[in-house]
Amino acid sequence: MKRFSAHLVRFCLGGVCLFSPTLYAAAPIALNELLQQVQQAARELDYAGVFSYSNGSGTQSMRVVHVVDGMGERERLESLDGLEREYLRINEQTQCLIPERQTVIVEQARNDRFPALVTGSTDNVEQFYSFEPTAKKRVGGRECQEYTLTPLDEWRYGYHICVDTEHNLLLQTQTIAPKAESNVLNQTTFANLTISSGIEGDALDSTWQYNDWKVIAANREEVDLAASGWRIPYPAGFVAVSEVSRYMRSERQVAQLVLSDGLASISVFIEPVDSYSQRLKADPGSKKGSIHLFRKRIGDYWLTATGEVPLHTLHYLGNGTEFVPVVK
Repeated sequence: MKRFSAHLVRFCLGGVCLFSPTLYAAAPIALNELLQQVQQAARELDYAGVFSYSNGSGTQSMRVVHVVDGMGERERLESLDGLEREYLRINEQTQCLIPERQTVIVEQARNDRFPALVTGSTDNVEQFYSFEPTAKKRVGGRECQEYTLTPLDEWRYGYHICVDTEHNLLLQTQTIAPKAESNVLNQTTFANLTISSGIEGDALDSTWQYNDWKVIAANREEVDLAASGWRIPYPAGFVAVSEVSRYMRSERQVAQLVLSDGLASISVFIEPVDSYSQRLKADPGSKKGSIHLFRKRIGDYWLTATGEVPLHTLHYLGNGTEFVPVVK
C-alpha cells in the first residue's frame, strides 16, 4: 500500500477515443512552461473526481477532492480499493489516516501527487526530454491535448501526458519504457472529473472520527550527506531536491536523498547495519510494477536506491557510491 501511495502521482489507463492529431494544431509552447501550467492548475483549481493508478503489480482507485479557499489549499484523497486509507491535506501538511490501527501519521505534503506532475525544478528539463503534441482525446468526460515526452538519453523513461484544454489540469499520464521494451510501465487516468468553484467544503471532511486516534509525527531533519563523507554520483540531469534524516523507531536514523530531473525521481536510503536492518539483503536489481530497486552494503551501511527509472541508472548511482569517513 505504501508503494502505491508514494507513486499515485504519475500514471494513466488507456482505452479512450483518439482523434486525428492532424485536425488539431496545438499552439507552440515550451516544455518547461507546459509543466508549470500543469503544476499550477493542480495546486490552484477546485476539482473532484475518481482516478485509477495501475502498473504490473495491480490497480488502485482513488477519490480526490481539492479546494482552494480562505484556509488555503485543502485536499482529501481516499483509497477505494484494498486497505482503507485517507489523506487529509491542509497547505504543506498531510494527515494519513490508518483506520485499522486508529493512527494518524502527520507528514509534509507531497507536491507531486496526481494530478500534479513535477517532482523538482523544470528549468533544464528540455535538455533531457524532447516533446510534441500528438492527439486530442476525451478523458474523464473532458477534452485534453496529449503530448509525448521522449528522453534524450538512457537515464530516464518517457511519458505521455494529456492536459485539459480548458484548465490545463493533468487528466492522464503514462510512463513509457524504451522502444526495445515497447510497453507502458504504469498509467493513471481520471474516470470522472468535475472542475468547479462550487465544490462544497464539507466534501473535504473525513468519515472517520479520528480525534482520539494515536498521532505520529514523521520526524525528520535536514542533513548534508557529502559533509558526512558520502560520495554519490548523480545521473545526468538529476539534482538533489531534499536530504533528510528520518527517525525510524526512537533510537535509529535513516538518511534519505531525493534526486529529480523535474519529472523522474530517485530515492536513496542510507541506514546502519544493525539489529533493525537484519531483514535487508543485497539486491542487484528487482522490480515491482514500474519501480526498480537496487541495494548494496557499503562498509557498515546499507544503501538502497529506488525509483521509476531504468535499472542501469540505479546501478550507476549505487555502484559508484563511496563512503569516506570524515576525520575530525
